[in-house]
Amino acid sequence: MTYRVIQWATGTVGVHAVPAIAAHPDLELVGLWVHSDRKAGRDAGEICGSDPVGVIATQDADTLLYDTDADCICYMANSDLRPEGVIDDLCRMLEAGKNVVNTSYVPLLYPQAAGPGVYERLQAACIEGGSSIYTSGIDPGYGNAGITVGALALCKEVRTVRMMEIVNYATWDNPFTMFEIMGFGKPDPSASLLLAPGSTTLAWGPVIEMVAAALDVELDGITERHEVIHADEEFDIASGTIEKGTISGMRFEIRGMIGDEPRIVVEHVTRLRDQDAPSWPQGSGYRIHIDGEPCVRIDLELSSHVGDHNHAGCLATAMHVINAIPHVVEADPGVLTFLDLPVYSARHLMPR
Repeated sequence: MTYRVIQWATGTVGVHAVPAIAAHPDLELVGLWVHSDRKAGRDAGEICGSDPVGVIATQDADTLLYDTDADCICYMANSDLRPEGVIDDLCRMLEAGKNVVNTSYVPLLYPQAAGPGVYERLQAACIEGGSSIYTSGIDPGYGNAGITVGALALCKEVRTVRMMEIVNYATWDNPFTMFEIMGFGKPDPSASLLLAPGSTTLAWGPVIEMVAAALDVELDGITERHEVIHADEEFDIASGTIEKGTISGMRFEIRGMIGDEPRIVVEHVTRLRDQDAPSWPQGSGYRIHIDGEPCVRIDLELSSHVGDHNHAGCLATAMHVINAIPHVVEADPGVLTFLDLPVYSARHLMPR
């Protein structure tokens, strides 16, 4: 069976989705929504740097929602400063009978922990439209909760779980997110939206809540901490210039507490130069530590034949929801998480 898909936006992650959907043996691209006037009216493949696919980008959301025969919307619109707008978008799509896979608003990885009333709104929209929604990606997503949930099946006892991302972001070309959201190039953490109190918990708390749900344990709370380093000289990255004395690396933790102990932890180590902060954890990619019986360590490193690790990470973010589309469409109406879907994978093998 072929599932008809509308791609929603072609930003840092969405630009990878159009050629991936077009190449997928079970999917057909039938529409593309774009935010930019510059992209409207152009072929979707051309916008995303691939061969033409015969689908013309539009800014007419109503036509895509109500007049296009589609089974699923692949939602990858910007969400950094408009979380309520994202929820409104998703509810409208679900109420219109369109299934949705989403990488945009990452707390929806586990919607029960995404804020008061969010799960209930989405679930009601699903029931009204007879549709389903699923959110994932690489982090939050497969790179932390996905690997961990599978690995926990190896354990007789579990004492602590630590899920890490250790990545150099220097080649990620996204100035708004790098400078305005994360706070690189700013004088101190007070200028970082990401490091503002509660922000990392909003984004990664649902990862901790999902792992706690998989373990069937109740958390007593979630805490957070961070530290930063400052550039000892001016240097350039893909997104712009890091001035001397401004933030050039950050390390933060989100800690799921049981009693007064952090038992389920997400940790990010984010550098712009590999040699910086040598005392911080080293590596490149995603690392899972389970202290238990047996103890488990899993390292996941992403690379690409056509780009670097950041290119690979953005592609992996898109693919973890694109490959789930058949299962999401066939599921009973409702809000879905990684815990609800069967194991799924890519569906074809390319010739060597």
